[in-house]
Amino acid sequence: CIDVLVNNAGIFRAADFLDVTEEDFDEVLRVNLKGSFLMGQAVARAMARESRGAIVNMSSVNGVLAIPTDSSYALVCQLDDRDAVERLRRIRGVNDKHHLTLLCRDLSELASYATVDNRQFRLMKLATPGPYTFILDATREVPRRVSHPSRKTIGLRVPGHKCTQLLLELLGAPLLATTLILPDETEPLNDPDDIREQLQHLVDGIVDAGACPLQPTTVLDLTAMANNGAPVVVRE
Repeated sequence: CIDVLVNNAGIFRAADFLDVTEEDFDEVLRVNLKGSFLMGQAVARAMARESRGAIVNMSSVNGVLAIPTDSSYALVCQLDDRDAVERLRRIRGVNDKHHLTLLCRDLSELASYATVDNRQFRLMKLATPGPYTFILDATREVPRRVSHPSRKTIGLRVPGHKCTQLLLELLGAPLLATTLILPDETEPLNDPDDIREQLQHLVDGIVDAGACPLQPTTVLDLTAMANNGAPVVVRE
């Protein structure tokens, strides 16, 4: 049973138009176009038999997706994609002081992106996977442009939504995320049809898994625990 296919493979040959060879052109078409066609065709047969499944075709190397989570839909992109991070912030209407969150498959991925001691780890283990966001001191693996500019912290989360977990497993890396709340709005978008109507020209893909729970994540700032302090509830 295949629930989600993400066609995200793509190559680019940087060269002046007159210098591009026929071999270069054919290779780009094979990977970017034919590869997605063949994968989609093969997987669609299995999905048709099961009457379920979703196929996501990334149309740009600077991709922003709207995906379901266990606390409404979220805008996501790859951590090292500078342009996509800026697009994500523009769609959301936030500046660089707004905490973005890394969606991770499990706690084993956290150590690469945040400094975590035993006390912090034990607390997070009790609440994951689930609708909890933890603010921690960022490591050097996190680009400065996505950590908080003054505190050098990052939000991390292990979502419990099955579709989100499948996407993270397929990509093999965390995704940078923010709740899909549009500028001047207070509630997140939670209907895939509404998201498509309002954002189809702003995002590269929408993973339709129906409505999600609307309860916002509980945000816990764990940075003080590194100095024997107590966690701080930023949002319940």
